[in-house]
This record gives sequence, structure tokens and C-alpha cells, in this order.
Amino acid sequence: MRPASGPLICGVDEAGRGPLCGPVVAAAVILDPQRPIAGLADSKKLSEKARDRLAPLIREQALAWAVAEASVEEIDRLNILHATMLAMRRAVEALAQRPDEVLVDGNRCPQLALPVRAIVKGDALEPAISAASILAKTARDAGMLALDAAYPQYGLAAHKGYPTAAHLAALRRHGVADFYRRSFAPVRAILANPPLWTEEEG
Repeated sequence: MRPASGPLICGVDEAGRGPLCGPVVAAAVILDPQRPIAGLADSKKLSEKARDRLAPLIREQALAWAVAEASVEEIDRLNILHATMLAMRRAVEALAQRPDEVLVDGNRCPQLALPVRAIVKGDALEPAISAASILAKTARDAGMLALDAAYPQYGLAAHKGYPTAAHLAALRRHGVADFYRRSFAPVRAILANPPLWTEEEG
């Protein structure tokens, strides 16, 4: 339902540009001005517990929300920036309501058939972007936990795919699985120079 007054503002943010594996995930959220949600902030500044508490509230109380992604194959084919823009566009286009304006975190905008504006540090300044950052982050983390259950050797539950020392060591030890981004330098380096023996053997 449309609010009684004022334009419908949609916030957009992504999660997962930096990790070595998995999709990049974007969310789009139109908040209801009549039902403000306390505690919204940039998802990176919130604890995992706070994000997990806020995400269902956002899905319940927002006028509209959508989560979309771009796959590992799309990231490798397009590059991470273009794949991120694609995920953002998919999220906005999946909304059940058409917003009047789209506000995107960062300094780049996806191509949309709607007025769109980029806001640097928007996830800290604009509640709808904060809400989108929380939905994107919790959705991506859930995907990493599911992958971790299937491939526990990579330790994805701990580092969520980011290139930590433990993650790189596991990648060298166990090899590059299908869900890795082959265009990313650390993965490319391992593919180009696979270890001749494991660290335990060495």
C-alpha cells in the first residue's frame, strides 16, 4: 500500500563484492514511513545478532523488498562491478511496488528505468539503504553457511569467503571448487600454480 504522502523511496545495497567465492547479493527496500524500524545502521557496523534480529522486521514492515544476486559465472564474465550493478538492477526490478526514486549506496548507479541517485556512505545516512544492506548481508551469509555445510574444509562459516590467511591456506590445500570466482587474483594465482604437495606433506 502506498503511504498517504511523499514519494516512494527505495534503498539499494549489496554484499559480497570482496569475497573469493559465491554470488554477489543485492537488496532493494521501500520502507514504510508509518512503521519506522529502530536500530537501522550500516550492516557492517552491526553485530551478526543485531542483523539477524532486524532482517525479519524489515521483511515484515517494509512496503516492499527484494533480494537478488549475480552468479559466480556472471562475476567472472562481466567483472565484479558490472555483476554488482546487475544484481542491484534485478533487486529493484523484482520489487512488488514501483518506487519514485532509487537511492544506491556508493558512487555508481545501476541502469534503471527510474530516477536513481548514488549516495556515498548511504548505508549510514539513509534508512532504506541501511535496511537493504542488512537484507543483502544476511542473505549472503545464509548462503555461505549452506555452502559451509556442504564443503566444511574451506571454513566458510568463519570468514564468509573473504581472503583471510586461513581461507587461502584451505584453498591451496583443497583446490578451487566450482563456487570460486576464477577471475579474482588469489584464486587465479592458485589455478596458475597449483601446489605440488600439501603443507602437511611438506
